[in-house]
Amino acid sequence: MERVPVLSLGDALLVSIQVDLQDNTVLALQEDLAERIVATGARGVLIDISAVDIVDSFIGRMFASIAALSRLLDAETVVVGMRPAVAITLVELGLSLPGVRTALDVERGMRILRAASERRGPRPADEPDDLVPVAEGGGAAAGA
Repeated sequence: MERVPVLSLGDALLVSIQVDLQDNTVLALQEDLAERIVATGARGVLIDISAVDIVDSFIGRMFASIAALSRLLDAETVVVGMRPAVAITLVELGLSLPGVRTALDVERGMRILRAASERRGPRPADEPDDLVPVAEGGGAAAGA
């Protein structure tokens, strides 16, 4: 199985999808990305899909899941480079990708992530990067 590389770019992670997306590839990407967000303390995730020609409902839902997972781990997600055919397919499948910000290209996507980071400000000095809020249970769990 091919894996999609996840690269660090400042306080963001860059995912450039250059392979045909199979279900198992996207599932591995979701896991890899979650691990990298926790390990690096990334505040943003930029997913470049400019090489993606075709999506199905599962792949579309996985983009939304990846964005939701990133938000839970305190990182904003922007998807860039969406081709018109991919956008049309997502609309025809009824997938609006809630929580997924989009931009036409990497440069615009990075501007969105920088602006979001500036609005949020720096992490408080007493907040370790390896702690993430837990939705239920009321505590915080240590990351890897």
